[in-house]
Amino acid sequence: MTENTVTMQENINKEDDKISEEYAYLDRGGFSSEKFKIELRGLPKFYGIAELKKLMNQKLNLNTSKIKRPKNGSHWLYACFQNDDERTKAITALNGYSWKGKTLIAEVAKPAPDPLVRKRKQDEEGTVQGKKKKEENTKSQEERLKDATTPYWNVPYEEQLRLKEKEIRHLLMKFDNEIWKINKTKRQELEAKRKLHDGLSFELMGIKKSPITEGYRNKCEFTVGVDEETNLPTVGFRLGGYVTGVVGVAPIQSLNHISEETKKAVLLFEDFVRKSELAPFSPADYTGYWRYLTVRHSMSTGDIMLIVFMHPQDLSEEQLENIKKQLIDHFSTQEANACGIKSLYFQLITKKRIGEDASKAMHLMGSTHITDTLLGRQFRISPEAFFQVNTAAAEILYQSAIDMSEIKEKSTVIDICCGTGTIGLCFAKHCNKVLGLEVIPEAVKDAQANAKLNSIENCDFFTGKAEDILHSVLARTTADDTIAIVDPPRAGLHMRAITQLRNTRKVKRLVYITCSPASAVKNLIDLARQSSKTLRGAPFVPVRAVPVDMFPHTKHVELVILFEREQEETTVEEDVIHKIETNEEDNKTITE
Repeated sequence: MTENTVTMQENINKEDDKISEEYAYLDRGGFSSEKFKIELRGLPKFYGIAELKKLMNQKLNLNTSKIKRPKNGSHWLYACFQNDDERTKAITALNGYSWKGKTLIAEVAKPAPDPLVRKRKQDEEGTVQGKKKKEENTKSQEERLKDATTPYWNVPYEEQLRLKEKEIRHLLMKFDNEIWKINKTKRQELEAKRKLHDGLSFELMGIKKSPITEGYRNKCEFTVGVDEETNLPTVGFRLGGYVTGVVGVAPIQSLNHISEETKKAVLLFEDFVRKSELAPFSPADYTGYWRYLTVRHSMSTGDIMLIVFMHPQDLSEEQLENIKKQLIDHFSTQEANACGIKSLYFQLITKKRIGEDASKAMHLMGSTHITDTLLGRQFRISPEAFFQVNTAAAEILYQSAIDMSEIKEKSTVIDICCGTGTIGLCFAKHCNKVLGLEVIPEAVKDAQANAKLNSIENCDFFTGKAEDILHSVLARTTADDTIAIVDPPRAGLHMRAITQLRNTRKVKRLVYITCSPASAVKNLIDLARQSSKTLRGAPFVPVRAVPVDMFPHTKHVELVILFEREQEETTVEEDVIHKIETNEEDNKTITE
């Protein structure tokens, strides 16, 4: 065999090894949606994922675990299943099936290569350098971390506020232009209002500052990995890639938005990890154990809650119990007590199958909750509870919402996506009744406990998706003045919830709070859209908006917008239809 032949064979073997490494995740155990995947082609031009799932899971009695569509309106997609039998059943049912005038084609699809392994190889080979990568290579690790987490770290605070105001105005101008486009009959009125409000059809108030700009975060989620500079296990924020086969993490001691107490708690846990015989978890090859640390810090009491996350791999119950004991011993020291650590939880993270519930955090020591204060109200905080990350600025945010709502003693407030009840309970002393809706049962329990903690008796909280139970909750109020407070997740409210708000005429004003104004634009447009067969109620008109700087040193900003219901004249027929629909919804049950 010649030298060239040997070299060629070695290169082929290396390439085979690279390819096999990219698919090694399929043999590591645990479920992967890539294992049993089909490609479905020939889809119609117009279809929705919900109706496709209904076809597959209900009509054809299949059991899809995930659908992966490259983009909206795509004529092909991937569908994943739990095992090979279910995949074979799906191919048999779907291949040749006629749907919406199209004949579907279903075939076995190859699993995708592990993106982390591929990214690591690209980094090793230098194939993804690019301009940004070259610029990063000239900066220190500390600078890169600051740029990634607090991009305004070296910008004077007044200039940060100016930049955020400019961005909000630009976004609201786009929203206002959309209203102008879709409301042809209102254009003259909109133009008149724009002359009063510097180009907008509603008032944009000046941005409200955060009272605290340094160390303001009361919650941080850290990754356990390896510091690329010291090569030591480190608890911090992910920064590097996977060139070394581990998670590249940078220490957080230089970051100005994290409190000193939180930094001390992180170092204390980092010391535990480094003394441990267990390595940090690596998503590159699914080895290792320690994954994350969540730190929750009460700004009123100084108490700290820690939630430690780890992957158990093949550890026995006895070994896990020993780790829990070691954690308890480590965080029972005088040093831990001096840091303010008053609550410790432990949670296992494993790859769960579709339909399986995620594991719950296990309480190890100290209090089960910590408490913080907003506008004179106390709130208990559990490991999963949502609580605004900047306590001082949250008081300004909620007070702004209260002031803008023009709330009265006889008003009823509908708190949509209420979480642990923070907004509704702050509104409670200003109105007659608060009705809160929340999808997470544990959060509703916290909201009820918070009402009891503050001796508030005019608040009721209900469990369920807003789009499913909103109409039933709205039917409970007979108040002439009903105000909706909407503080949804980043993605916004479901269109069905927007439709119910529009069609419930008793809601006269609506306060929309968002931490992601760009993501909320569709909701805002649908609230203001002209009436139609679906959106029968009169539109909500934007009246006033105020940005609140909840996140100093970052580009993010919270936005509060007040909408008022446009006056409308209803026909007798519309009133009858509305009463019938209301009576039907009244007969539905909701969980309180």
